[in-house]
Order: sequence, then structure tokens, then C-alpha cells
Amino acid sequence: MREPMGIHSNAVAAPPQLLLERLKDYGQEDAFALWDELSPEEHHLLLNDIQSLDLSRIDRIIRCSLRSQGLPVAAIEPVPESWVSSVDERTMEHRERWWKMGLKAIAEGKLAVLLLSGGQGTRLGSSDPKGCFNIGLPSGKSLFQLQAERILCVQRLAAQAMNEGSVTIHWYIMTSPFTDDATGKFFESHKYFGLEADQVTFFQQGTIPCISKDGRYVMETPFKVAKSPDGNGGVYTALKSSRLLEDMATRGIKYVDCYGVDNALVRVADPTFLGYFIDKGVAAAAKVVRKAYPQEKVGVFVRRGKGGPLTVVEYTELDQSLASAVNQQTGRLRFCWSNVCLHMFTLDFLNQVANGLEKDSIYHLAEKKIPSIHGYTMGLKLEQFIFDAFPYAPSTALFEVLREEEFAPVKNANGSNYETPDSARLLVLRLHTRWVVAAGGFLTHSVPLYSTGVEVSPHCSYAGENLESICRGRTFHAPCEITF
Repeated sequence: MREPMGIHSNAVAAPPQLLLERLKDYGQEDAFALWDELSPEEHHLLLNDIQSLDLSRIDRIIRCSLRSQGLPVAAIEPVPESWVSSVDERTMEHRERWWKMGLKAIAEGKLAVLLLSGGQGTRLGSSDPKGCFNIGLPSGKSLFQLQAERILCVQRLAAQAMNEGSVTIHWYIMTSPFTDDATGKFFESHKYFGLEADQVTFFQQGTIPCISKDGRYVMETPFKVAKSPDGNGGVYTALKSSRLLEDMATRGIKYVDCYGVDNALVRVADPTFLGYFIDKGVAAAAKVVRKAYPQEKVGVFVRRGKGGPLTVVEYTELDQSLASAVNQQTGRLRFCWSNVCLHMFTLDFLNQVANGLEKDSIYHLAEKKIPSIHGYTMGLKLEQFIFDAFPYAPSTALFEVLREEEFAPVKNANGSNYETPDSARLLVLRLHTRWVVAAGGFLTHSVPLYSTGVEVSPHCSYAGENLESICRGRTFHAPCEITF
């Protein structure tokens, strides 16, 4: 038992009666269980911590989320083929038309980019925000820098296409309490990678108390509730509470390109995807890649129930027999469209989702080890996911992309079997090597070409275009960066 710090136990002031009664109303009075053992300073810390919580909202989330766990789930069906724009059926004419439509909308200021960047690089062996990570490209650029320079490139392409003097794409970056300060300082120290400081807006996702299996708060210390980030789906609530949806409307933004930070090949503000999205007239869209094999650890898009909405089922929730089932007509897996967190939404739909998710208050429950006053204890973290938006969409379209062109995830430290900085770096180098060769360039290399390649700066090209004047007839020694 802890000794009181600087105060005798029989002189301890009681906890505020009104706050205690409110906690009792929600079954959370245990938060004050060790009150008598705390110092005056610790009393102050505990009161501030409890008063910072929206108790009624958290109670609603806990109750709705626990209750939803026992409810039957509608059976899943494959996504109809007609809902997917596959690479095979896309003509050059389609691609050129969508590219021009996208550039026009960008030049008119209708597109914003939304980055989900709340995570630290813990699994990569770094405590820095994941976007600060350098995957070892010849340029030494961080993920943040690669993405910023792709935005700069699209701005230039849109300005050229529409004969505009300049074009600005606003970049909204969601951080977390663990990454916010470091992210802001990283951007400042790198002068926003060439972007204007006022075109970048940082905002924080929320946190939510961790709970025991019976719904009570886990106490990290006697004067602090254990909390965790509310998942990348917390972006919807955070955009609303930060009034950034209103900010977007004021700027004339109609479409929002949303993606995760840990993809080294992400095509930020992709004009082709935007043009497709506008052309289809849908509320939501997602880029998808074909699942490589039945056991691949990726979520897949499905239709929930007969004629029901599109949603994502995580690989842990997909029965093995369904994961392996093959469509006899196409020869593909029946559930083959992998979610890779590359989404496009209308601003109107984002408002609808923020209201709908808040009203329904259903979060995913993840059983985790949680730091507590009893050491690490098993409890539940509550999270929402970015794909929780899709069941609210009146219309959704899926846009197939090739993983070797647009999906190089950076999730695990080098030495792991997959999704490492090394594997992502090679995907970037190999793709850019193909661009250079297609543009008439040549390569020399002192190590096998399959383990190296060249890096094309986004200042030169967004997706392999406009490289002939730089590359034709020239020889490059791999590995190197090709820039102006």
C-alpha cells in the first residue's frame, strides 16, 4: 500500500461530490478508489484527467460497442464486378479523360488531401512519427518529404494544364497526442518541403479510455486513466470537432483524398483517381489491389448482406473457406479486392459520416495488454477505422491499381518477412527504373539490378510522365536519384 505523500490520511479532503456522483451514474467510481492515498498534487492531476473526459459520450460508446459484439452479423457477399474499375478494362482514352478532369478540379481548388499520420514508428524501431522515417532511398528523403513533393508536382501539372499562374492543394495532417509536436517541428525544420506553411493544417485525433471486459476504466496510475488513440477512423470525429469540415467548405473544397502515411508509393492527389471519382458521381471510392493469395493479411471489400452496403472485412474475421473461394467465371478469388487505405470522399459525405458514426457510437474492441496500476493487464482498446465510413455511403466505387505501382507499405523493421523499409525501397526503385527505361534511358549497376534501381524525384515526374527530355539516350548508374 502506498504511503500518503506529504499529507496525513485522516486530513485528506473528500473527492468532489458532484463529480463522484457522475462517475457513479456511469459505473466508473473506481477511478477514485485510491483517492485517500494520493497527495494534493496527485488529487489535482486525477481531477483534471477525469474532468477532461466527456463522460456521457464515453459511456454511450462503451455501452453501444459492448452491446454490438453479441449481435449477429449479416452474411457477406462478393463485390459485384460492375462496381470495380479494373486495370484490364481501362482504356487509354478513359485514363486521359480522367487525368484531365482531375487536373481541372485541382486547378479550381476543389481537392484537399487528408493524411492519417497518428502513428509512431515503434515497429520500425523508432519513436519518431512514422512519416519522419527514411526508408533508405538514394535521396535520403522521408515519407513526409516524398508525399509533399508529389503534392508540389501535381500543383505544377494542374497549373500547366489549365494555364493558371499557381495552384494550391491544401494538406490536412491528422496527428495524435504522441506525434503532434514532433510532426510540426519536423515540417518547420524542413521548411515544409517547399510547400507554403499556410497550406498545411495539423490536427489531432482523439483518445479514449481503455476498459476492462466489464466496461470499467483501466487506471494507468492511481491518478491517471489509461487511454489510447481512437483509431484512424477517429479522423471523422476529429475533423468535425476541429471545425475543419467547415474550413474545407470555406475554401471551396468539394473532394477529399485520404490516405495512410506508411505507403512509400502513394500517389497523393492522384488526378486520374479524382477524375474517375467525379465521373462516377459517387459519394465514396477506394483504390484496391488484387489480393495476392488467400492467406494475405489484408482486409477485403465485401457487400454486407443481400444487396447491402459495401464494407471491409479484416483478414482475421474472414473464414478460411471464404478466403480461399474462387470465382469459377473469372478464376479470381471471390473476395479479392484488398483495402489499402487509399480513399476519396465528397465533403458532403464526410459531414454525413461524422454525424452518423457519432450517433451510432460503435467502436471496434481490441483485446490488448494495457499498462495499469497492477502492471500490464488484459483489457480492451476502442477504435474506429477509416473504412467504417463505407456502410454510410449511398454510392461507392472501387478503382483497381497495380500494387507494384502504388502500394509499398512500411510497417515492420528490416529483418521481418514483409512490409519493411527495404522491401518498400526496392518497390520504389524498380518502378522508377521501369519509367526511366520506358523514357529511353539506360542503367549501369555494380550489384544485381533486382536489388537496386534508380529513384526519380517527384520534381521531375509524378507517375512516369515527362521523362523523355531527361532520360532519352542517357545512362544512369544505379542506385542514384534522378532530379533536375
